[in-house]
Amino acid sequence: MPESLLNVLRRIRARIASGRSRPDTSAVTTEGRLPVLIYGAGQTGQQLAAALLRDDRLRPVAFADDEPRLRGIIVSGLRVHGPEEIEALVVRHGIGRIILAMPSASEAARTRLTRRLAATGCEVHALPSFADLVTGRAITPYESHPIDPTTLLGRDALENELPGVTDAYAGRRVLVTGAGGSIGSELCRQIATCAPKTLILLDHGEHALFQIERELRDLAPEVEIVPILGSVCEPALVSVLMQAKKIDVVLHAAAYKHVPMVESNAIEGMRNNVIGTRTVASAALDAGVERFILVSTDKAVRPTSVMGASKRFAEMIVQDLATRATRTRFSMVRFGNVLGSSGSVIPTFSEQIARGGPVTLTHPDVTRYFMTIPEAVRLVLLAGTIARGGDVFVLDMGEPIRVRDIALRMIEASGLTLRDAANPDGDIEIAVTGLRPGEKLHEELLIGSDMLTTPHPRILRAQEGHLSEIELAKALRSLSEAIETRDVALLRTILAQWIEQAPEGEAVND
Repeated sequence: MPESLLNVLRRIRARIASGRSRPDTSAVTTEGRLPVLIYGAGQTGQQLAAALLRDDRLRPVAFADDEPRLRGIIVSGLRVHGPEEIEALVVRHGIGRIILAMPSASEAARTRLTRRLAATGCEVHALPSFADLVTGRAITPYESHPIDPTTLLGRDALENELPGVTDAYAGRRVLVTGAGGSIGSELCRQIATCAPKTLILLDHGEHALFQIERELRDLAPEVEIVPILGSVCEPALVSVLMQAKKIDVVLHAAAYKHVPMVESNAIEGMRNNVIGTRTVASAALDAGVERFILVSTDKAVRPTSVMGASKRFAEMIVQDLATRATRTRFSMVRFGNVLGSSGSVIPTFSEQIARGGPVTLTHPDVTRYFMTIPEAVRLVLLAGTIARGGDVFVLDMGEPIRVRDIALRMIEASGLTLRDAANPDGDIEIAVTGLRPGEKLHEELLIGSDMLTTPHPRILRAQEGHLSEIELAKALRSLSEAIETRDVALLRTILAQWIEQAPEGEAVND
């Protein structure tokens, strides 16, 4: 970039202090500079426009934004237009490049937008997303990079990782539970590019199901999309669905996953995550499904929360069924937090920064494993194709990241500064609120220490024990009794009896 972010911010603040709302472009020559449209008229887009004022290669000519209230107003000296005006703007101004200035947008939203903009014939570039900045794939928030639309196809990404892997989904009837959720919807997107015969979407949220169905029909019009509104806890629905649709592959992503929410709603959390998993997995076994893949979490390892314990119970159900299955290959994939999901820190921090702070942090030293949603989903799909039965796959998520570092990077990427004792005039404060019930300071990915390699370097196979068939049946009977009588005290006693948990005090100590 021609100027550092610090200089850009100093210039913006100087303009504000002097009472000028429009940039001074009188000293900038337009000769030989490529006309650029900036998509996103928010703070990031405005700072990009300011940074390009003295760029000798690029000349910003207009903004485009989805927000109707911004249409027609002047921001940083440029008029804001609606997306429907982009083609006319390209012709009028001879625009050669469109830059996405939307760091908080999800990967799915950015992908859909890029596909649409590529049809204009312009180069499509993007500023780093918050996920790129957090994971270290980008250093500066204002260095755009070109996007090749052909790289957006999930099939190509899967084939590059393990050639031939998409054959496991091509022509198959695939069921995704929790299809409207963060992980479930991305599973649907990537599977849709593998040319399945039928893609069945099961979700109990009407709006979420409507949204992903509409998106998939646009993304893969040749694929039969079947939306099913209902709960994984309904045995009749799930059983009829498996049999009637002749399901080949099940990806079970339906789960309540917000730790504090499940902690305070333990009965419903266990019903959905444990009984729901037993319902779907048992129906898959009875229907002779080829493959069943459970999406699990690092919070299932020596859990300190009800949510984590519910996922460990779900894992044990799948492990048990695998010992008795003759046709269905049961497996599970365990990984940590995904950047941009509904429960992750990025949307929360982004909203807090947009409101002017404070950014809330549970503990200054809390760490988490992080991965982007498309990356995690790609590895889940790959793992499902190499399962032998009873596999516990663990994704290599690299080193854990301090959540405070994520907050700092997002504040800086938003063109703002941290307000603390050393900088009392800063923009955004970080407030420490304390660990929430059931929350660990540091997460784990393994119960034991034995790990085996697989054909993919980032997918490992864990060697872990589990309850016997008799033990699991006894545990599930007790659990069902606690759920039906809504006895939370009994529920917690059962979890303590059957689930290996973290040592006392580990929730707040390393």
